[in-house]
Amino acid sequence: MAGIRAARLGCCGLGPRRTLASRVVHHETEWDKALPYSKIPAPSVFKMLKNFGPGGSQHDAGLPEVYRFFRDSYGDLVRMPGLFGKRDMLLSFHPDDYETLFRNEGQWPLRRGLDTFGYYRMHVRPDVFKGKGGLVADQGENWQKFRTAVNPVMLQPKTIKLYVNKLDRVARQMTNIMLRIRDNKNELPANFKQWINRWALESMGVLALDTRFGLLHTEQSVEAQTIVTNLQEFFELTYQLDVLPSVWRYYKTASFKRLIAVMDRITEIVREKIEEAVARLESNPSAPSETQSVLEKLLKVDRDIAFIMACDMLMAGVDTTGAGITGVLYCLATNPGKQAKLREEIRTILPNKDSALTPENMSNLPYLRACIKECIRLCPPVSANVRATGKDMVLRGYQVPKGTDVAMSSMILQNDERFITRAKEFLPERWLKLDDYPSVQDAHPFLILPFGFGVRTCIGRRLAMLEMEILTARITRLFEYRWHYGELKIRGNLVNMPINDLMFQMKEVAD
Repeated sequence: MAGIRAARLGCCGLGPRRTLASRVVHHETEWDKALPYSKIPAPSVFKMLKNFGPGGSQHDAGLPEVYRFFRDSYGDLVRMPGLFGKRDMLLSFHPDDYETLFRNEGQWPLRRGLDTFGYYRMHVRPDVFKGKGGLVADQGENWQKFRTAVNPVMLQPKTIKLYVNKLDRVARQMTNIMLRIRDNKNELPANFKQWINRWALESMGVLALDTRFGLLHTEQSVEAQTIVTNLQEFFELTYQLDVLPSVWRYYKTASFKRLIAVMDRITEIVREKIEEAVARLESNPSAPSETQSVLEKLLKVDRDIAFIMACDMLMAGVDTTGAGITGVLYCLATNPGKQAKLREEIRTILPNKDSALTPENMSNLPYLRACIKECIRLCPPVSANVRATGKDMVLRGYQVPKGTDVAMSSMILQNDERFITRAKEFLPERWLKLDDYPSVQDAHPFLILPFGFGVRTCIGRRLAMLEMEILTARITRLFEYRWHYGELKIRGNLVNMPINDLMFQMKEVAD
């Protein structure tokens, strides 16, 4: 074991130092011994078209099903040939590869986003975005400049604490809705996933635009309906155009034109909200800096950056958070003992159902955070993390040139006994270093990274966790909840969303 550990540390750059010459020789030897890139197992273009075309085995399949199919068919490293102008994509099913990728990203990690997204900002609406792609579309030095500008605002603990009260108001409104829409069996309606999406979007409106959309009302405004509808279409259309084979790069299809119209509507809504915020700030400019919202602080940095960041937060942070809280409710509803244990912890800070949540009393909820982390492990919001190789490297014994896109398909590994002990069990205790429980520290350190790794890790991770912590605390304090409809089935496009109707049974606790 000591020898293995030493070898691994050496590979990670943490072991004994070697001379430059020895490092070069080691790299060349490893590269020369590896099989060429062209030998990586791969389906032919014909098989790809057949599998993904109408009537094919992967037609209309979600990403988790696609990943399992290719792993079972081709092994731990698969080359997906590029179609219709797209680059090749490698699918990796081993955490050792993830470590190699992340530790060799270089100064400016390359994570290609959605091509349609970048095309829209750079070619369709340069008048609005002014050459800035934002955190999703920019790369290299442009990305670093943007990230450097927003990091101090988005990741500052004081800023995060500012939102506890605001997000709690949204969460309490959500639980009041849940009380009203239950049926005579205390079950939520079949369309409850729409309410989850509304909660996530209402919360993001508070975080990104310092505004309330009014989505948690039975009667919806035209603006609220427009926002919900267009964000749903955005995810559906980008999956069709950016993930599935599409000819939009050569011919502007009806789906592409529809996506442009959808992005135009979202862009205009955000612009209107930014203008309202600017007017509000100009009329009341004396607010102390410690109470300023994310939007206020970003507007002081750069108005264009504030606008683009708000767009990114709406487009990237709504469905992912909605998927995350769905997984949390499912895992806790199907593990009543863990749910009861969590409720006892929450009672220590919420002795009454209407007690206040504060930054201070939320700071000591270890079991709540462990539950959410374990739920994300079992029901991750996204199927994979994509990076381009930062240099020539060897993965699974094959040469992989610099700049090759690799999808780290960790979702299907996180409940695999090869990589994590008692993988299929819901054990929040594994995150708390408790005796008699397996520890997450025994798993591969690069296996469970829901928010990514390194300088390009998700910038909204703290806000996303805060949203889920607050709503989970409120629901668990108010309800004892169960799930009676078998396994939760997931359709994974860009985000893993449930296929099932989310008819959770919610019985109000006595006190």
